[in-house]
Amino acid sequence: MDHPVVSRDAWRAARKELLGKEKEFTRQRDRLSAERRELPWVKVDKAYVFDGPAGKETLADLFGGKSQLIVYHFMLGPGWEQGCPSCSYLADHFDGAIVHLAQRDVSFVVVSRAPLAEIEAFKRRMGWRFKWVSSHGNDFNHDFHVSFTQEELAKGKVDYNYGLVEGHDELPGVSVFYKDPAGVVFHTYSCYARGLDILVGAYNWLDLAPKGRDEDQLPWSMAWVRHHDRYGDQNPGQPSAA
Repeated sequence: MDHPVVSRDAWRAARKELLGKEKEFTRQRDRLSAERRELPWVKVDKAYVFDGPAGKETLADLFGGKSQLIVYHFMLGPGWEQGCPSCSYLADHFDGAIVHLAQRDVSFVVVSRAPLAEIEAFKRRMGWRFKWVSSHGNDFNHDFHVSFTQEELAKGKVDYNYGLVEGHDELPGVSVFYKDPAGVVFHTYSCYARGLDILVGAYNWLDLAPKGRDEDQLPWSMAWVRHHDRYGDQNPGQPSAA
């Protein structure tokens, strides 16, 4: 790498200048997070029922005794051989966080449209422990704009990330819900696409490294990502099939 090399004192001066910008970014992020919490809510009137390891569960059941629920919409459609590599990259971060989320009154569940048996087979392969349920047969994924019908895809654009984009039958996202003491469920927030970026801990570590994410020369940003049990058996410059 061709990079300036300076004295320790010059490095410290440059680092302190950047620190001021980092602190302002942190303050801006705090303000943005506060605005996110002030968003209005939408009452969830539809009765969604999911297939889980313990049987049928409603959306309200998924809260598991907490008042807040975070759902990750994982790209694993019916009949897929394996889950999306990029979603899997993000999912590698889930298990360690769940116990801590529970201490702040938050439950965490992953939802995919694949049947439960297909979900559980892939989950076993990857060695994950988080709760993962199937929305196969209900409208949950469609209503939260992460799954799309062939009719929608045939139109060329789908409603994703609050705009019309070229679509895929499954796309990633996060949705957040609140359940009041009477058991009424509200949708409070959803984000998609680069909005999920902050949740990828490995990316945040890479952002600290001299070469960063090192993705500029790739055909697309996450082309290097593999399932964690598949590194080493493919050319890292080529995208994996979902």
